[in-house]
Amino acid sequence: MLKIEDLVVSYGAIQALRGISLEVNEGEIVSLIGANGAGKTTTLHALTGLIPIKSGKVHYQKKNLRKVRAHEIVSLGLAHVPEGRQVFRRMTVIENLLMGAYSRTDRAEIAQNLTKVYKHFPRLEERAKQIAGTLSGGEQQMLAMGRAMMSAPKLIVMDEPSMGLSPILVKEVFNIIEDMHKEGITILLVEQNAKMALSVADRAYVLENGKISMSGKASELLDDEKVRQAYLGA
Repeated sequence: MLKIEDLVVSYGAIQALRGISLEVNEGEIVSLIGANGAGKTTTLHALTGLIPIKSGKVHYQKKNLRKVRAHEIVSLGLAHVPEGRQVFRRMTVIENLLMGAYSRTDRAEIAQNLTKVYKHFPRLEERAKQIAGTLSGGEQQMLAMGRAMMSAPKLIVMDEPSMGLSPILVKEVFNIIEDMHKEGITILLVEQNAKMALSVADRAYVLENGKISMSGKASELLDDEKVRQAYLGA
């Protein structure tokens, strides 16, 4: 579904990504783990059209995304749950959710999507008319995930969905990620909580200093001594 080949991204003289390659097959959860500054967020920004690519290829469902604008990428079925939630703080919960469907015209299906989002996130339905900026951190994360679901995506890329959340909320968010996957959404998950990320993923990549250093089945990486020492606190 997604194939990245030899991706290079630079910020001025600083090379943030140094020729990384990875792929996500339809129906998978793939995790991308690594330390702060490794290039995880840059990878997601590059593939969703938020920053320019210096060289390399990004193909989504065999379509070259190099010259496709960010809002057009959403219309292709690729949604982005950004780091830090990035909700529209002065808008209501329902307004935020409907912004996720801005590129759609199928009103009946949008309504069905909204019902599905509320099923996953009942607290959002309870707070539908509440200003998003007054929500708790966990509720804002749910709103960001729900907003992405409103675009009817085939693939969702998520950037640090557990950041700043309590252990109870982290577990809840990961349960929802697994539920979304069961409903047929393919997921590329960037996450510093490596143990949780690897526990839900089919496969995973380890990103270090802008390069992929390891890859394989998530269960195997979870048991790998190097990964355990570096990312699992073992």
